[in-house]
Amino acid sequence: MAVALMGFYTPTMAKKRTLKVSTELKGAETQKLSFEVDKDGYIRIFDGKTTRGWRSYGKDYLAPRWTVDDGCLHFRRGQGEGGDIIFAHKFKNFILEMEWKIQQGGNSGIFYLAQEVTRPDGGMEPIYISAPECQVLDNENHPDAKLGVDGNRKASSLYDMIPAKPQNAKPWGQWNKVKIVVKDGKVEHWQNDVKVLTYELWTPEWTRMLQESKFSEKAWPTAFQLLNNCGGDKHEGLIGMQDHGDDVWFRNIRVKILK
Repeated sequence: MAVALMGFYTPTMAKKRTLKVSTELKGAETQKLSFEVDKDGYIRIFDGKTTRGWRSYGKDYLAPRWTVDDGCLHFRRGQGEGGDIIFAHKFKNFILEMEWKIQQGGNSGIFYLAQEVTRPDGGMEPIYISAPECQVLDNENHPDAKLGVDGNRKASSLYDMIPAKPQNAKPWGQWNKVKIVVKDGKVEHWQNDVKVLTYELWTPEWTRMLQESKFSEKAWPTAFQLLNNCGGDKHEGLIGMQDHGDDVWFRNIRVKILK
């Protein structure tokens, strides 16, 4: 039995699901954590109270500018260590749902099928060169909304490749709902309960889109190679959120694993 309270799921006799997570860069998924499963069969990978299972990309801890704030996972702009974050379990076929809101003029993103990629010098490649990005943006006030092609950098777009249409994002400071479906390479983005784009990974069309984007083989060979084989040999990867320097809030983050 469960009840809804102010937009949040409150379990009384919830089911549980154990996921194995990694606790360090490229580490094996060895730590077992138990997460609540809601009435819809989704694993609630953020419970609104703790950051269990989450860490900074390429790190063994969560940077302090990511905090739990009133039931939300909140990135705070300002001083101190930030950076992108990941939920440290790799998913293959899944439905990812969450809500987000952004500050005025803000920019962020949601990554999926991400890998932790190191450079030859030991530094980290950015998460966005291995993972498709569902854009999080204040469309009215951030300049990225006017860049790219045909609005393909606006909210819920596949960043720099496919525009979200219809573009139905709510203004800054209001909650937007996003759903990302990944099933055997077929991907859907939903925004505020409307399907806004579809595409298929690991196809000639996917390669063509990459070649026409900022991630082309000529412009960025490493990004092209990683994204063209997105998810690696096992076609699975991490979920992540972006630090773009702006305040952003995420809540009701849940995943349903598909066969």
